[in-house]
Amino acid sequence: MLSAGAAPAESLAEFLGSITWSSPEAGFGGFSGIEVGADGISFLALSDRGTLWRGRLLRDAEGLLSGAEALGFDSLHDADGAVLTGYLTDSEGLALARDDSLFVSFEGLARVVRYPSAGAPSQPLPRPDAFRSMLSNTSLEALAIGPDGAIYTMPERSGLLNAPFPVWRFRNGAWEQPFYLPHKDAWQAVGADFGPDGRFYLLERDFWGLVGFLSRVRRFDLTDTGFSGETLLLQTRVREHDNLEGISVWRDSAGDIRLTLIADDNFRAFQRNEIVEYRVRD
Repeated sequence: MLSAGAAPAESLAEFLGSITWSSPEAGFGGFSGIEVGADGISFLALSDRGTLWRGRLLRDAEGLLSGAEALGFDSLHDADGAVLTGYLTDSEGLALARDDSLFVSFEGLARVVRYPSAGAPSQPLPRPDAFRSMLSNTSLEALAIGPDGAIYTMPERSGLLNAPFPVWRFRNGAWEQPFYLPHKDAWQAVGADFGPDGRFYLLERDFWGLVGFLSRVRRFDLTDTGFSGETLLLQTRVREHDNLEGISVWRDSAGDIRLTLIADDNFRAFQRNEIVEYRVRD
């Protein structure tokens, strides 16, 4: 494990910049998921208070981040169309399907639901017994849609420091737990996405109490038997960024893959809703 302030190994992802996203609207904050549009400008951000925010990234002449604007939000609803309340609102993972429907994973009551559109009644996916036994604050944070349309999710913690993360997959109307991802030390799985290259990108976080947060992104190839070809793309210094929890992987106009990451400020004045970008260099 890195000591405070120690430099990580040379990164395969180039840091492009970061901004702090702010808005005076009530309920703004707590962002744990992000999906950036193909234009690199429009985006959706998921708050863990059960709201989905629309936004616009501002860029300079070189395409680097210069700011972000909030364009409004929708509350998440249950299957009957009622606004989610209480522990049902702990929305953590966000994935956008090809038909523009949305999938959201939740921690308070571990589950994954589909939304035909923002603000619509939810369409809950089946809830396997294993989801029912997950701890309410460390369950389904990472969520992604594979190239074949299958839904992938995994809990924030695997149970033990070196126990692998169980990967859950939903396809053909049913959940299965076909394989695991390696897990070392105290890293927690907090975000995931499949890139335009068909690879799986996993965002992980470590927390050193009052010292701050560290983040890393690992990339994997998807095969019939699981994930392989693990590559560490980046690992930050402690406090280099805030509490990064969401990741969107997309291709810019130059053909390069970018990682856009968003931080959860936990609605605390001393944290910030940071949006960060990296360019993958290999």
